[in-house]
Amino acid sequence: MTASEARVSIVIPARNEGEHIRTVLDRIFESVRLPCEVLVVVDREDDTTIPVITEYALKEPRVRYLVNSYGPGPANAIRFGIETAAAPVAVVTMADGCDDARQIDDLVRLVERGVAVAAASRYVAGGQQVGGPYLKGLMYSTDFIRQVGIDSRDGFEIGIELTAKAKRMRLPVAELPTIWLDRQAGMSNFRVAQWIPKYLRWYRFAFGPRLTAAEVRARVAEHSSGQAPGTPPEER
Repeated sequence: MTASEARVSIVIPARNEGEHIRTVLDRIFESVRLPCEVLVVVDREDDTTIPVITEYALKEPRVRYLVNSYGPGPANAIRFGIETAAAPVAVVTMADGCDDARQIDDLVRLVERGVAVAAASRYVAGGQQVGGPYLKGLMYSTDFIRQVGIDSRDGFEIGIELTAKAKRMRLPVAELPTIWLDRQAGMSNFRVAQWIPKYLRWYRFAFGPRLTAAEVRARVAEHSSGQAPGTPPEER
């Protein structure tokens, strides 16, 4: 299978995961039955994840690593991975193994049926959280992403950003219940307190009148340039 034949691109932002990434990859390839490519995105050439991916790819050519050129941090790694994705559906899942890879196929099919954003959520009926602070994995239509763009630059802001944009465009967003488990090995690289203000910006943006893709882009650009008169764009 070539990358162009993939139905889903699985993007994994990673930072010095080393051998921990191997278990995550095993679970993905055991669980995902749809044609896929797996893109592990790191910030530096000396990241300890790279040798493991290089070795793993010898037996599993659907996985490869990418060195993010957009700047450090998970938001830039996710943005770089999604923009490199070959498939019409992109899923972001974590290198810590907290997300349930068995749900990827079902989420892909939801997006293929017309959903812009699909999430395996611990917060809907039937979901459960065991440790850990917040939802990290989401799936998107890559065509939708190309329409609205990605403006986030911090943390895992992208998930909230794209959900907010979909809601302002009145596009369908779907959730499936999941049981989320906190990572069992290694150290977390998440900086929740530092990223929360950016998350809140997109949360506010989700509530407002319907916008087209062009209007979403214009509203965000207006706010980012500091030219917004009076009320911040995300509140209009």
